[in-house]
Amino acid sequence: MPPFLSIIIPAFNEEQRLYSTLRQVHDFLQDQPYSSEVLVVENGSRDRTLAIARDFAADHPTFQALHEEHSGKGRAVRRGMLEASGEYRFMCDADLSMPISELPRFLPPQLEDPHIAIASRESPGAVRYGEPEYRHLGGRLINLLIRMLALPHLHDTQCGFKCFRADVAADLFSCQTIEGWSFDIEILYLAHKRGYPVVELPIPWYFVEGSKVKPVKDAIMLFFDILRIRRNARRGMYAPQV
Repeated sequence: MPPFLSIIIPAFNEEQRLYSTLRQVHDFLQDQPYSSEVLVVENGSRDRTLAIARDFAADHPTFQALHEEHSGKGRAVRRGMLEASGEYRFMCDADLSMPISELPRFLPPQLEDPHIAIASRESPGAVRYGEPEYRHLGGRLINLLIRMLALPHLHDTQCGFKCFRADVAADLFSCQTIEGWSFDIEILYLAHKRGYPVVELPIPWYFVEGSKVKPVKDAIMLFFDILRIRRNARRGMYAPQV
């Protein structure tokens, strides 16, 4: 019987915090009434991330360590989403900038049969802790670009905590083409085209040092990725399979 929940953790050069994150996730899941699995997808790391994930999985049978040869957060999340077996599939950043204790808010019974539920740092009720002003401003400018060109109805597409119902995940991630940081935009754009409802949940979010985001470089790449998404849509690449 498949587990109720799959947690997918993409992990690139995360040796400094991965063990602590996995321990927190494990301890949280131990107290939940449902079955679960955790897939750590290491992708192209140059440190001991994969070894740490494998060592933890060896001692905890509901954890798996997967390896992708090349980097790219989108590549890692897609691998995890498509190999997971849970009824609900939750992507989770390795820094746990959103406390794992918030996870039940994304699932039944707190949400009634959600198709897609995403964490938002900008929806009314969200609180940011410890974030430098320049990071917040940069994030708002990037989000403005996303809203202008792709997803005007969403407040925050780039927060790394999102939950998908199994059939929705299989549909969306099997059509994903972007393997880098902008993959969230493509997935949510595709969801909009397919008519899947998206719930934004305001969260407490804690700034954690060590982000892999390179603001200027990634913003430029994001712009070109949005143009690519729009081009894909014009070419009919996101049309539902008949």
